[in-house]
Amino acid sequence: MDYPFPILRLPFVPLQEIFKAMDTFEIINFSLITKRTKTVTQNMIIYSGCSIQLDINKELEVWVVGPKNMTSCYYSFTLNEEMNGKIVENDWNDWNELQIWKYSNNPIEEWKLLCKHVLEIFKIQTIDYLSMTMDSFVDHNVSIIDFLKTNVKSVTECCLSQINKNINVDEHTAYLLDNIIINAELCFALSINNVNFNWKIPKNLKELCIHNSHWIGYERLFDIDCKSVILEKNRISNKVWNLFFKKWIAMETNQNLEYLQLDYREIEEFRALVLDDIPHEVVDEGVQRVLKTRHNETKEVKGGIDIRRIDGKTATFFMLGWNGSFLMCIH
Repeated sequence: MDYPFPILRLPFVPLQEIFKAMDTFEIINFSLITKRTKTVTQNMIIYSGCSIQLDINKELEVWVVGPKNMTSCYYSFTLNEEMNGKIVENDWNDWNELQIWKYSNNPIEEWKLLCKHVLEIFKIQTIDYLSMTMDSFVDHNVSIIDFLKTNVKSVTECCLSQINKNINVDEHTAYLLDNIIINAELCFALSINNVNFNWKIPKNLKELCIHNSHWIGYERLFDIDCKSVILEKNRISNKVWNLFFKKWIAMETNQNLEYLQLDYREIEEFRALVLDDIPHEVVDEGVQRVLKTRHNETKEVKGGIDIRRIDGKTATFFMLGWNGSFLMCIH
């Protein structure tokens, strides 16, 4: 007769060795058995090296991404009963990934329970990545944000988007930005309905990317203080850009800025309409320089237009390829 292995009766050291041999999926499943197994799991895990990521879309997901050579788990809560219990496994280059679907008629509450559970057993306070489609569960946005505010200290990277631009998510977006601390990156892929949309721009971000920035005007432009800024589809006038660069030169705004990316525009037109009364230097096309762009990447640039800040730093304007983005790199 086979007898169950009395794992909970083992001394601390042998039990610790068993946990070292378990992958992320096994650790989570073990912790979910009883309150006692959860407590044992919390006592065994000193440093997991795991990254917790949350995705709120058509399905609600909890991602537990393990370090190299460990299994990463993606738990998806779905309203599709046919998906219940489905498991997909992928392997590549010493990396193992499991995606598990669970049917629920109340996926938001079950998602919250698993989020809280995973954060507790891995002793994690900062979410590495939060992706939230703001119109997927509109009626529950405030509840989800309140949950995150209560259980998460901060978020490293945050991506906010929407599918249906006719659904107004302005207030919920402002509520999230007022209540969730974002440490490094914010990607903003929303259709803001109100040009007077009032939001608190996180300070000192490594990157701020706004895909539809038509609502960014004079005051908001000067309120941004991030290292890397991408403003797509902006409607900022040449006059405002002229004032912005004058204030940047005088170190009166955006002192942390290292990279600015805008939509395509003719560089000679920019020189004539924006830099007309700003001291600048047109660099010969024969001069090649390697400039740092976003994410610490570099780009070999031929020519460009330079302006200089009073502390000696230089901003170079140039085009990224033919008909590409218009960039400003500070060096």
